[in-house]
Amino acid sequence: MAKQILIYETAVPVSASRHGNVSMQAANDYAFSADVNAVPLMAVEFLSAAHEYAIVFTQAGDDIMPAAVLGVRGKQNLYLSADNHWQAKYIPAFIRRYPFVFSSSADGKTLTLCIDESHPGVNRDGKGERLFTDEGKPTPYVERVLKFLQEYQAHFDRTLKFGRRIKELGLLEPMQAQVTTPKGEKLSLSGFQSVSRQKLRALDGDALASLAKTDELELLYLQLHSMRNFVDVKDRLIGSLKEEDAPAAVTALPVDTVQ
Repeated sequence: MAKQILIYETAVPVSASRHGNVSMQAANDYAFSADVNAVPLMAVEFLSAAHEYAIVFTQAGDDIMPAAVLGVRGKQNLYLSADNHWQAKYIPAFIRRYPFVFSSSADGKTLTLCIDESHPGVNRDGKGERLFTDEGKPTPYVERVLKFLQEYQAHFDRTLKFGRRIKELGLLEPMQAQVTTPKGEKLSLSGFQSVSRQKLRALDGDALASLAKTDELELLYLQLHSMRNFVDVKDRLIGSLKEEDAPAAVTALPVDTVQ
C-alpha cells in the first residue's frame, strides 16, 4: 500500500469501538521515516531547526510550505542512524506527532484524529498508554495528543499564510543542491526554492517594516542561515557510503555550490 502523507501507511480514525482496548507504547525508534528525504516544517520551528537542517521551500499548487531537508537521494533519511535513532538534537514536529495525524473533511471544517495502526507500538497487550478507558472515554494521553495536533494544525495554518506572504512579495528563487561522491557520482536535489538575498534587499521600507513587525523577517534570515547545513547533509551522505568506496579524506563541498 502506498504511504499516506509521506510516512503513514494505515491511518484510520481513532474510535472507542475500534481502539477501546488499544495501547500505544512509545519507543526511540524512527524506522518509519527511513524513506523520506524531507519533511514539512512549521515556521515556529525555524529557530530550533536552522542550527541542524537545511530549510527550503516547496510548492504544491498555490501553497508554499517550508521543509527540512533530510537527504539528497530519494527515499534516504540521513538523519536516521543504523539502529533507527534520530541523529539530531531537534526532531521536527511532523516526525514527533507520528503515529497520530488529523484527517480533514472535504469542506475542511472537520478534523478527525487518526492513528497509523502499522506503528509497532500499537498493541492490545496493555503496553504503554491506553487510548480509551474501560468506559470508552478518551484517556488523558489521547487528550494530550489532541492538544499537540491542534497546536500543530494552528501552526500549519500560520505557516501557509507565511508562505503566501513571501510568494506575494516575490522573494523566492529556484535552487539546486549538487553533491559529487568520492567515486565521482554526481547527485542533485532540485524542485525546491530559497529566499533570494537580492530580492530581500530590494524590498521597500514599508514591506520590510511589515515583515519585521510580524517576526517574518527573522524567519527569512533563519532560512538563509540554514542553507549552510547542506554541507552537513553532504557529509552525512559521504559517511553513509560503504567504507571501501570512500577515500581517506574528502574535501568539504562549499556552501556556494548550492545554486
